[in-house]
Amino acid sequence: MAFWRVLQVLRRSVPRAAAYPRTVDLSRPCVRAMSAGGIPTDEEQATGLERKVLDALKKGEDPFNIRKPKTYPGTKDNPHVVPSVNKQRIVGCICEEDNSQIIWFWAHEGQVNRCPQCGAHYKLVPYELPH
Repeated sequence: MAFWRVLQVLRRSVPRAAAYPRTVDLSRPCVRAMSAGGIPTDEEQATGLERKVLDALKKGEDPFNIRKPKTYPGTKDNPHVVPSVNKQRIVGCICEEDNSQIIWFWAHEGQVNRCPQCGAHYKLVPYELPH
């Protein structure tokens, strides 16, 4: 029953589609809207906060800590640096690379703090917000 209904609809629609022939002008090349200047880069179309971040990264600054932080060995002479806007901060240490447990402890400004389990050293440094 449904097959005959589909067939009736096709019989009606085919003559209508044939009444409007589509002509393609092959002498004229295809023109896209962005073909004149190409695809804009991130710097060309960035606005607002994204624009400020891209400009700062060009100058070598890292205003919102986007880049990977510099790594330190974690010794007493060269401890891991922990930036903070407060005088103390909670730090999480993953003592072994494949360990799923995080050891949490407080780091205080002005002193070198140690992880209670693995003994890695951390130092809290003041950080100014970029606004």
